[in-house]
Amino acid sequence: MSRLEDHWYRSSLTWLTILLLPLSWLFRAIVALRYFLYRCKIKKSTSFDVPVIVVGNLTVGGTGKTPFVIWLAHQLQEKNFRPGIVTRGVGGQKQLLPYWVDAAADPALVGDEAVLLARHAQCPVVVCIDRVAAVNELLSKTQCNIVISDDGLQHYRLGRVMEIIMQDGARKFGNGQLLPAGPLREPLERLKRANFIVVQGDKNQAAFTMQLQGDELYSLKHHMQKMPLENFHYQTVHAIAGIGNPERFFAALRQKNLTVIPHVFPDHYLYQRENIYFNDNFPVIMTEKDAVKCFEFAGEEHWYLPVRADVTPQLMEKILDVV
Repeated sequence: MSRLEDHWYRSSLTWLTILLLPLSWLFRAIVALRYFLYRCKIKKSTSFDVPVIVVGNLTVGGTGKTPFVIWLAHQLQEKNFRPGIVTRGVGGQKQLLPYWVDAAADPALVGDEAVLLARHAQCPVVVCIDRVAAVNELLSKTQCNIVISDDGLQHYRLGRVMEIIMQDGARKFGNGQLLPAGPLREPLERLKRANFIVVQGDKNQAAFTMQLQGDELYSLKHHMQKMPLENFHYQTVHAIAGIGNPERFFAALRQKNLTVIPHVFPDHYLYQRENIYFNDNFPVIMTEKDAVKCFEFAGEEHWYLPVRADVTPQLMEKILDVV
């Protein structure tokens, strides 16, 4: 997959992406037909008595949806809403029926992102590949009065009052081609139907942006132990990332004057003990998304870097105008 992504994010089409173009054209036709069926109400969307906000992206890979959803849940709580979250549980087992997630849930069962949401969003979280069933489960067993769908932009059976599309400010939309010749799940014209677009990265690129902030490391071995990231300045560290855009994580560490030995794993990778131990005394730093799958066999040298979303403040005002 990483080799294919290298072709997606080049400035021009490569021999491989050109070979894949006919499949992309077929995929585009299927996407267009599916949207047409929902638009003409041949296929039905399900509406609910409470607002549903979908946070998604057009591209394959990480754009910061999970930290944004956590930020959004906290913002809604501050405005006296009672949010709940539904998610597909990518990286876990396919949950055909709604499955409730708490902070102690097994990432192999529900997915790493669902565990992060349960740890930090401070609201109910339900996993199911059928987002409509997940929302119905939330509303039948809680007092939630607004629902956030983590991903699900293309899950048109899920009715929604708002769509927020996350965009990677550095990689943007790659070569602009649909899968498999490019990273797009839908054509770029899809952006026009979203309520808001939030760009992760350069604050000068868009009206609404998100920056990921993190300056403290936490021990995987001793959960209450933490240390400023600056304590590792000018040290050599192993950096582990099994996320959509691992280079962003490595670059963030290098910006803090760490010498990084990178270790890239597939997104949502389920780690084994041998994956995170190395034959030296260098510290090992990973994302929190990776850490939730490594707590059981981590050692003294293992640390993770939690991040929080810093979002353009005016966005919340605009969201409240819609809901």
